[in-house]
Amino acid sequence: MALNLDRIDRALLRLLQQEGRLSNTELAERVNLSPSATLRRVQRLEAAGVIAGYAARLNARALGLGLTAFLRVQLAAHTGEAIEHFMRTVQDADEVVACHALTGDMDYLLEIHVTDLEHYSRFLLDHLLNDAGVADVNSSFVLRTVKAGGTLPLAHD
Repeated sequence: MALNLDRIDRALLRLLQQEGRLSNTELAERVNLSPSATLRRVQRLEAAGVIAGYAARLNARALGLGLTAFLRVQLAAHTGEAIEHFMRTVQDADEVVACHALTGDMDYLLEIHVTDLEHYSRFLLDHLLNDAGVADVNSSFVLRTVKAGGTLPLAHD
């Protein structure tokens, strides 16, 4: 069940999605609340799981991760054991930044970041095709990122 969010909750969430380093005092000023009331609201949103955590957004290229790819993966078997093994393999791979179970002809969509095509090849051969229970992989390489790190849409006031 979703938490009932009022206008101020949505404003706080918008601000935190855009500028996660705002202090409680700055947040309070921007939503016209006292710092104590703002803190209580943020703590309630955290406790309810609406705010899942805080993190810095890193620039992949600045870290030498110049190649981004999306991999559509089909498993060889769909037993509980095969799925668990694949999920462990994906969770243990630093290159995988997102993995989604899909409907349709492919089972999973992976977003990976690697240094170059050689790194991609090693990841594919050593991790996915070696022992992860994968039957097929279709890869798409990112030519240009148009939008990334977007914020979640919040109901309008």
